[in-house]
Order: sequence, then structure tokens, then C-alpha cells
Amino acid sequence: MPDDAGGRASTSRMRDVAQRAGVSPMTVSRALRDPSKVSEAVRRRVEEAVRAVGYVPNRLAGNLSSMRSNVVGLVVPGLDNSLYAPTIQGVSAVLRASGFQLMIGECGYSQEGEEALITAFLAQRVAGLMLHDTRHTALACEMIRRAGVPVVETGTIIPDPLDMVVSYSNHDAARAMVLHLHRLGYRRVAFVSLPAANNDRSRDRQRGYRAALAELRLEAEPRLMLEMPPGLAAGAEAVVRLVQGDAPPDAIFFAGDVLAAGALFECQRRGWPVPGKVALAAFDDIDMLRHVVPPITTLRLPRTGIGRRGAEVLLDRIEGRSRERVVVDLGFEIIQRDST
Repeated sequence: MPDDAGGRASTSRMRDVAQRAGVSPMTVSRALRDPSKVSEAVRRRVEEAVRAVGYVPNRLAGNLSSMRSNVVGLVVPGLDNSLYAPTIQGVSAVLRASGFQLMIGECGYSQEGEEALITAFLAQRVAGLMLHDTRHTALACEMIRRAGVPVVETGTIIPDPLDMVVSYSNHDAARAMVLHLHRLGYRRVAFVSLPAANNDRSRDRQRGYRAALAELRLEAEPRLMLEMPPGLAAGAEAVVRLVQGDAPPDAIFFAGDVLAAGALFECQRRGWPVPGKVALAAFDDIDMLRHVVPPITTLRLPRTGIGRRGAEVLLDRIEGRSRERVVVDLGFEIIQRDST
């Protein structure tokens, strides 16, 4: 049936759902828009009736006063990076419990790609935006300002967010790891990161590394700092270049977990003992790092917590419970293991 008269077809279907579930159309609407306001039994009956009838609610038409949907748009740099999965799961769980849906877009580590996704999301009248990156094009910032939607940035703590930020400090985490390695007795700590040109996190980690060296009154040697593409092979190449260089380090801090794993595998292939030949440290506590031999010292980051808390502060703004521009720093933890 064509859905011409706004919602004649929609209203008819909602009545069908209500009749099948044994509740009023108003209760159906409440169960779909805010499940917390109905009992668990009613919610289950409505969901079963929706599936049986094949009802697809017109969220936008049902909210003409604000012209906003119940969808939140999330932009991440790349869907092939498993690090974003815990954050996505945390966001989705909180939104789903409040009757909101999540729409995910991949910008390909590009500000222009992010701008295109923001344009598309705003055209869909999303209720809010969550952006992993913290640097945006001027047009993207202007579109968000004009749309007036709440925004949460999650990639790193910054002093001047678009609206709200929930994350940890990449700068402070990198600094803390270098200081930790120094306390363990390592004096020549090399640093390997992903390319920093289009990556705020890499830039902040580089700054944290340099800040720690300055605090320790150690020179930042360019030959001990590398930028590498992502992947195991890049980590393997980095450890060989550094260890076989003119002034090899006694420890290497990889600001990327897969890079560190690749370095460990290359050390094992060459018969270089870790940490006997060189100590290795990483940035993210992916599961693999605790199961390799030796397990790798790393930074544990609250990625699921970032997703959950980010969604919570966004919903507080969407639903009018808060007007504050919040900055939430969820911190990090150093996990000491045998690789150092």
C-alpha cells in the first residue's frame, strides 16, 4: 500500500499491531519509542506483533514537532579495524535500550569522507552524532552548528570539542608508558606509530612520547622515531630497522597493537630474545597480546566504556535531561607483562 497520506497506511498498521498485541495504539507507540516506559511483558507482545504484521514505523513522521528521527549517526575511520568494535557495541547497547537505533558510516581516515557522511546523516534528520575523529572540515562544523544536533567526539580528549567529548588522553597514555619503561630501567626507548598526517591519535601519541623524554631530560632522536602503515608486516619491518640501526634502542614502544605483534613475531623468527635483545610495549590490549609468548606489555583503554558513556551523554542531551557541554576522561591502565 503506498504511504501517501503520511501516515494513513502507518496508522492502519499500528492499529493492527495494537489489536494483535491486545494494547492501545498509544501503548504501541510508547513501546516503540521508549521501551523503558512499558512493562517487559508488554514490550515483548508489541515486538512479536510488529514482526507478525510487518509494521515499519515512520519515525520521522511521528515526530514532526522536532523533525528528528530516533536514529543516531556514528562515524568511524575504518570498519576493518577491530578496535572500534567494542565502542560500537557499547553505543548500540545503550541506544537500543532507550528505543534508539544506530547508523554507522566509515570515513576511510579522511576528513572529506567524514564530511560526506555527516551530510548524509543530517539529511536523514538524525537525533545526534558520534564522531571518532576530533578534526573536521570547516563545512562539516558549519553544517553541525546549523543543524543544532548534539555531538559526541570519542577519539581523544581535546580542550575544545564541537560539543561533548568522551574518551581518554592519547597524549597522557603515551607519556605514561614511556615513563613506565624508564622506571623499568630502559634508557633508549624508540617509538613507532601510524602515520600522523590525518590521524589525531597518532599526533597526540607522538607528543606524549616527546613530552616524557623531555621530562626525563632525554634527547628525542629522530632515528628512534618511525611512522609505519598498519599491519603485522610493518611492525616486523620497524623492529628490524631499529634494532639493526647505528644506535639500537633497548625498548620499542609501538603506538599500535598489531605493529607490536608483528615486531614480536619477527624477533622470534630471527631468534632475538624479548626482552633480552629488545623490550616491546604496545598501546591497545587486544586479546592476542596476552596470549603470545612472551605476552606484551600494553595500555588498556576503556573502549566499551567510551561507547556506553558517549551514548549516555548524547541521550541526556537528546531527551532534554542535560544542556551541559561535558568532557569525560575515562582514563587508561598500564598492563605490565613479560615483554618488558
